[in-house]
Amino acid sequence: MSARPRSAIVTGGASGIGAALVRALVADGAHVLCADLDLAAAERLVAGLSGPGTARAARVDVTSAEEVRRAVADVVAEHGRLDLMFNNAGISLLGDTEDLTLEQWDAIIDVNIRGVVHGVHAAYPQMIAQGGGHIVNTASMGGLMAAGLLTSYVMTKHAVVGLSLALRTEAASRGVGVTAVCPAAVDTPILDKGELGPVRGRDYFLKGQGIKRPVDPDVLAAKVLRAVAANEPLVVEPVQARIAWRLGRLAPGFVLRSGTRFVEKQRAAAGGRAAPRSG
Repeated sequence: MSARPRSAIVTGGASGIGAALVRALVADGAHVLCADLDLAAAERLVAGLSGPGTARAARVDVTSAEEVRRAVADVVAEHGRLDLMFNNAGISLLGDTEDLTLEQWDAIIDVNIRGVVHGVHAAYPQMIAQGGGHIVNTASMGGLMAAGLLTSYVMTKHAVVGLSLALRTEAASRGVGVTAVCPAAVDTPILDKGELGPVRGRDYFLKGQGIKRPVDPDVLAAKVLRAVAANEPLVVEPVQARIAWRLGRLAPGFVLRSGTRFVEKQRAAAGGRAAPRSG
């Protein structure tokens, strides 16, 4: 008898890492709900997919606990359970912290932290009740290391890593796995949305992490699915990111000084301080 196809939800599934996860899951035979605030983009993505699995689009605002709860309930009603919950939706802000407005702070907290909490709150009890499942939270290298001019984003991604690792210790005895995804710069539209004066987000994210080329989102998605199968706690990609992370743990003072110098270079290139831009 063949294995039952897994059911999955991917938030922020219409583009970037989320879209790559949807593609990988469908190719792996899963039934996927591609949840995104941009319904038209989600529909375009799923219309172009083919594979042993299936996907459908739904408009879901992760800042609404009720919309996330309803998405989980819909998948459970359709498939009898929810096997995989990918809390992937996120935004970034690039710029000096003193220029952030409270509205910007609220926006990034609502999406990057509360959006993940809403996914966990809706999916985790269901997975306990059904006797298993896996939660995958998209964080960032910014959740493992500090990066100036990206302070609000770093704060939220540290929260996601902390939530994931703490929940993992609780969830293990309930048959539920938890993984945090912590990539360096990934080749998604977010790289080109944030900017600090003339300094493009792509320039900041690549040079700041010592990476010449961003991570291919489809390569990352494949590694995430392998990590889920192996029940790994963290996915840190690429290899340069793992090296930087280990260096930061062994020589935090050196990494802090290097980061400080990098921030000053970015400010100088931008001609001084600039208001944060969203991405």
